[in-house]
Amino acid sequence: MLRLVNELSRLPSVGEKTAVRLAYHLVTKGRDRVEMLAEALCQAAENIKLCSECYALSESEVCEVCSDNSRDRAIICVVEKPSDVIAIERGGYFSGLYHVLHGLWSPMRGVRPEDTKIIQLVSRITRLASSGVSVREVILATATTVEGDATALYLAEMLADKGVAISRIAQGLPQGGELEYSDDVTLSYALEGRRTIG
Repeated sequence: MLRLVNELSRLPSVGEKTAVRLAYHLVTKGRDRVEMLAEALCQAAENIKLCSECYALSESEVCEVCSDNSRDRAIICVVEKPSDVIAIERGGYFSGLYHVLHGLWSPMRGVRPEDTKIIQLVSRITRLASSGVSVREVILATATTVEGDATALYLAEMLADKGVAISRIAQGLPQGGELEYSDDVTLSYALEGRRTIG
């Protein structure tokens, strides 16, 4: 049981208490349930790979989004990780393509641009243009952190000569958020990103 708890606690966002609860649940639900989970995990590890176009997770060479001809190929939303694609897709309001960076530029942590998929994004835009698809907008949807902002600025500079509109996702107060509990940076972004009503 201790080995199972140790392995489960290595998962992201799983602390020791949660690992103990998960381990207890697994061992008390019977062997069939555990074998089904183990089979699903092995199958996922074997079959899921990175999409050759956008680097999201996919069971095929090209993911469902990239192979969907109804998507707007002129708009690319750049995100940090595959789970960001899932979050945006869940909303159902974005109809363009994605590009997953698999990390953010962070000199302080030793993460260089070439350690991410930034160069592949620039190449992809060039490749699309040569095939007759003109990318008109790149939406930078990186986190509102120092690394996310630095990556967004770096990407904006890299794409400056590509004739593509560069935009950044809106930042500010969440729906139902109270001004008095918001930090200065959030309030600053909320004021800068204000829109006209009516």
